[in-house]
Amino acid sequence: MLINADFTRRAIVASHEYQWVASPQSGVERVMLDRIGAEKARSTSIVRYAPGSHFPRHLHPGGEEILVLAGMLSEGDEHYPVGWYLRNPPDSSHQPSSVEGAVIFVKLQQMQAHEQHRVRINTRDPAAWHRQSGREVCPLFSNEAEQVCLQRLAPNELLLAEPVEGAELLVLAGDVVAGGQSYGHGSWMRVPVGESLDIAAGAHGATVYLKTGHLAGMAMEA
Repeated sequence: MLINADFTRRAIVASHEYQWVASPQSGVERVMLDRIGAEKARSTSIVRYAPGSHFPRHLHPGGEEILVLAGMLSEGDEHYPVGWYLRNPPDSSHQPSSVEGAVIFVKLQQMQAHEQHRVRINTRDPAAWHRQSGREVCPLFSNEAEQVCLQRLAPNELLLAEPVEGAELLVLAGDVVAGGQSYGHGSWMRVPVGESLDIAAGAHGATVYLKTGHLAGMAMEA
């Protein structure tokens, strides 16, 4: 299965365009944002857990990155309400579930093989944020291949003033404007390497998840 698999082109999924698809596990469905592969795929998705749903314990050979968007996600006896950012390194396993229901942003099989550490950050903790280049930033992860953070943008503020090696963003609050179009809460966008990032916050500002650097070397999947 190939969904938005040409990484040389911009890809956008606005929140009103979501198409929910059932997963193999009862009570769990997803919106496929990009995907290369069948059930075990390199993928980026919005995943929704119905109350009381769960997955059996399973392995993630290529790692897993999660941002909890709504409700509460559990891994065994560890519970992560909205705002938590998780990284489960390659070859880790877990048994995710949700008693009350949850919506999460998930990226699978996109980590470097040498990553070894679990990451757990509560992005709703004020101590996780700091001022950087005049705006509020919550750093989430950084290495030689990628940089991940949340950013709060002032009204009409440009997302990035300097060129980057591709970028991916998810609108968490407010809206952003790209190409004259407004994209609100839940909208996802991937901008390829070499393309200018002419994206700005809307009239009321925005909070976004932002990943850069990870698209270098990515091309079109046949």
